[in-house]
This record gives sequence, structure tokens and C-alpha cells, in this order.
Amino acid sequence: MIFQESETVELKSIVGDDIKKEIIAFANCDGGKLYIGVQDDGTVIGVDDPDGAALQVSNMVRDAIKPDLTMFLHYQTLNEDGKQIIAIDVQQGTERPYYIAKKGLRPEGVFVRQGYSSVPATNTAIRRMIKETDGDHFEDMRSLEQDLTFEAARKEFSERNIPFGEPQMKTLGIMTHDGVYTNLGLLLSDQCVHTIKVAAFEGTTQQEFKDRKEFSGSLFRQMDEVYDYIDFRNQTHSTFQKLRRIDQRDYPEMAVREALLNLLVHREYSFRASTFISLYEDRIEFTSIGGLVSGVTLNDIMMGISVCRNIKLANVFYRLELIEAYGTGMLKIQEAYSGTGKSPKIETSDNVFKIILPNLNVHTEQDDPSTNKLVGSVQENLVIDLAKKQDTFTRKDLEKTLEISQTACGRLLKRMMESGQIVQEGKGRNTHYRLSE
Repeated sequence: MIFQESETVELKSIVGDDIKKEIIAFANCDGGKLYIGVQDDGTVIGVDDPDGAALQVSNMVRDAIKPDLTMFLHYQTLNEDGKQIIAIDVQQGTERPYYIAKKGLRPEGVFVRQGYSSVPATNTAIRRMIKETDGDHFEDMRSLEQDLTFEAARKEFSERNIPFGEPQMKTLGIMTHDGVYTNLGLLLSDQCVHTIKVAAFEGTTQQEFKDRKEFSGSLFRQMDEVYDYIDFRNQTHSTFQKLRRIDQRDYPEMAVREALLNLLVHREYSFRASTFISLYEDRIEFTSIGGLVSGVTLNDIMMGISVCRNIKLANVFYRLELIEAYGTGMLKIQEAYSGTGKSPKIETSDNVFKIILPNLNVHTEQDDPSTNKLVGSVQENLVIDLAKKQDTFTRKDLEKTLEISQTACGRLLKRMMESGQIVQEGKGRNTHYRLSE
């Protein structure tokens, strides 16, 4: 038999520590064969104790490589030129990337096959392997950062007398079955890389800053600190009805709470950009990265339908009783403004979801009790978006987009024409609508 190194063949004279990277490289790529007892030039020198050498390699693989790779290795003793050598057949693993446990999911711990050599994988290659193995769900993927602490998370669980050890972490999806932290673990850890930027502005535009701050750390820490920041600025104003004093805060506490939780639980964390909360004189805007989940409309959300982007993250918040049930957040925001004469608004794009809470103690020209329905506001925003995309649209276009009846569509069009938002052009079958100039 002629021995020659290639992309799928590696030769080693003895069992050494560098064998680990060769095995990892084969398992991360298309597999390969490792021969021990053969020099680089193909000369067979043999192994004195093949059984002992095979056991040494097996122990090395079991103890030093993660995830478990033992089931993808097959050992065989061969006789070549009267000498015994070890042939190790390495298959491509199903839980890539494999890495040296002490090094972690970093280039210095992950290796791939490049030509006749085993080289460190790039961060891009590592992420690609994680995505191919773990799927597209960000929270389920293994985190590139494994040196994590959970002081803030432990505090939240402890306050509710809920255990928070390794078994609970694995059950919740914070950690895989073999002890590797997931991206969900990263989000809840003190090392979370995602932040919330909060800015307070003078007046109703962004021309002049009053204050700005960026909140980092565990999502639990961000949740508490951001809420306290808003709550401190959520002023109370008093009015009198005869001798009765009535106190009213700028923003209903329930609405602020639910909007903040929505920001944390439903954002798209595969994007590194920060989420934003902007405080104006007349409103607060909660701007979250990630639009609506595919297949879900704004009307669905208003009716309490919830298709959660981060199911396991939502489950953690549910376990901690921070959210009561899936799909109730927007309904609670609506309820918080019931009877106030004002209503929140929602704006969406392909990658952004924005909740706008109006200040109850500031009255604007736009305040109109006749249109104070959250669903109505959402529908009007969708009509405007449709008009911007198509320039003009028909009633049938609107019925299809909003998934509403002909009668409901007619009422909506009439209301928006009366308010001057859209105009009608043409008659009969040629009737179409556009935004007012």
C-alpha cells in the first residue's frame, strides 16, 4: 500500500497532541483517514503497541474534543511491510463545528481541512457550520462566546424561588445537552453583546438631545434599567374635578411595560444593531430590529395571534411570569389606553417594528376621538404603505392586503378620504386611490 498525504489523508509517525486538530478538521469537512505509524514521506515505521495507541487517541477524542465525536471514528490495525499501523477513519460529524474544548468555538479551537493541511477556521466558516447544523433559529445556535456568567439571570430566578442550575439551563435551551452555551444563553448572560439605546429629545423632533444612554449586559439587566429610566421621566400631572384631585401619568405603566417586553422578546437578534427607544415631548417610540414574522399581519397581532420569533426566550420570560401568555402584549397596550381619547400606533417595515405610545398629558391637533381605535390606526398605516409602494391602488388591492371584507374596506377608504389622507380617482371599474399631495 502506498501512503501519501492528501485532502483526505493525514500521516503521523506517533500519537501526539496535534492529532486532535487533524481529527477535528476531517470531522468539520468531508471526513478522511488518519494513519499512525507512517512518516510524512510515506515510510512505514509501525507502532509498538497499536491497542494502547488506539486507546490513547480514543481517550484524547473523548476528553478534549467537543461535541462528542467518538461515534464518528472507526479504528483498525493494519499490517504493512511486517509492521503494525493504526488506521482511523473519521466521518463528517453531524454537530459541526467540532473544536478543542479548552479553546472553545474560536479559530484557535476549530480546524478545517485546506489542501494537505489542517488550519484554523475563520469566524465566518464557524458561523456557517453552526447555521448548517443548528438551523436558522438564532437562539438555538451555539454561541461563539462560551465564557459566560449569569449573575443577573440568577437574581431574577432567585427572586421567584425558581432553581437555576445546569439541569434547568439545559431544559430552557440556555445550554445544549453536552454543556455548550447557546445564543439564548448569550442573551441572558452578563456578556450579552446586544444593547438598547435610549434618547430623550427636546420637543417633538430629534433636533435637540436632552439625554442619551446605552444599556448593556443581560437582557434582564437591560429590562430593569431601561424601565427605571423611562419610569423616572414618566411624570404625573394632576387635574381637579370640583374638589376631587385626579392624577395621571404621561404614559400608562402597563403600556410602557408591555412595549418594553415586546422590544426584548420579539426582536431579531441575528442583527447586531441596537434597538432604540426615543422619548419626545408628546410620545415614546420603541423601535425593534426585525419586522413581522413571515405570514403574520398587523391585524393578526391586534387580534391576539402570536407567532413568536424567539420561542425559547419567550418561554423563559413566561416562566418568570414577566409575560402572562403569548400574544396578549398588544391587547394590554390597547387596554391601557382605553377611554383616554388617545391610542398607540404601530409602524412596520421589512426589518423594523415600531410601537408609538402617545403622551396622555399632551394634546395635539391630531388627537381625534372618532378615530381612536388601535386597529384603525394599524389599518391606515398599512393603506399608506400600500400607496407608497404602488403609487395607486384599488379597493380589491386593499381587501387582499388587509384581509378584510368589502364593507369594512369601504368604511376605511371613506374615513381616510374624509380625513384628507387619500384621494379617489376615476369612476366605476377604473376607480383607484392615491395619497393626498
